[in-house]
Amino acid sequence: MLTEERRQRILTTLARDGRVVAKDVSTELSLSEDTIRRDLRQLAAEGLLQRVHGGALPASRAVRDLQARGEIFPAEKQAIGRAAAAMVTRGQVVFVDGGTTALWLARALDKSLAATVVTHSPVIAAALADHAAEVILIGGRLYKHSMVSVGAAAAAAISQIRADTYFMGVTGVHASVGFTTGDAEEAQIKRALMASAAETVVLASPEKLGAASPFVVAAPGEPSTLVTAGAAAADLADFERLGLTIVRA
Repeated sequence: MLTEERRQRILTTLARDGRVVAKDVSTELSLSEDTIRRDLRQLAAEGLLQRVHGGALPASRAVRDLQARGEIFPAEKQAIGRAAAAMVTRGQVVFVDGGTTALWLARALDKSLAATVVTHSPVIAAALADHAAEVILIGGRLYKHSMVSVGAAAAAAISQIRADTYFMGVTGVHASVGFTTGDAEEAQIKRALMASAAETVVLASPEKLGAASPFVVAAPGEPSTLVTAGAAAADLADFERLGLTIVRA
């Protein structure tokens, strides 16, 4: 079998099953596991899958830049944003992550709501400029890909705040791997936000479900709630078994 044929077979299996096990593919094709692992490394380098121990998972499309991500499932993201905004009540202190779905949350917040929104995203802060909510903008080094602050200064500022809820954005949501993102520093800031919040609500549009990115933010059952839209029941069953509250927007 030619190399390209072999790699296409791997991608076909990944699309069909949602995962690839290197040992199973090597047996099916009568090839060594080393050969399959080399194929997986090359496909991962091309951004076509995410390698994990023993095989691979679908790579998340949500690792594109902010503008490109805004064009993926916009209606579903808007619905998720509305559902999340409805969870914020008077007097609460909430963390709002960066990202396109979080931006819909900010836009959907009641403009007269007296609450405090803490964010490390200048984009989110600007969207709340005409709202009654107090806005606290966390500073630090600007990670331009996602337009959020990262680094030691951001982590230190976050540690001094105790929030009721953290509305978290991620690029991958997988029942085995957990909640992941594409940048190590961004993952660190998300973990700091989780640690300073009483509960974490994950905002996940359909392209993130069943996908994985390189850096783990949280274990599969760590957040309390998953808000999504347009997802099939089968895509959410594993998370329900883990005890997450599923909100279908």
